Amino acid sequence: MAEKSQHVMRGSDGGWIVRKGGSDKATKRFETQEDAIKWGQDVAKRQHAEFYIHGVDGKIREKKSYGEDRTPHRGEKR
Repeated sequence: MAEKSQHVMRGSDGGWIVRKGGSDKATKRFETQEDAIKWGQDVAKRQHAEFYIHGVDGKIREKKSYGEDRTPHRGEKR
């Protein structure tokens, strides 16, 4: 199964976009990176997806995971 993800990145017009992983189109556009992060993070949480924040240079500068934690913690049985 493909990884579910949301990405915040610089748009071609200088604004910031949120884009679903694997898509060529922006889901939503924002004037500021901060607003894009807030919205994209909420979407990723609802979808239990990975969340990537890209810098101005396009490189990933931060990653957060809101998916299921499949690794058992110490003392926990699965």
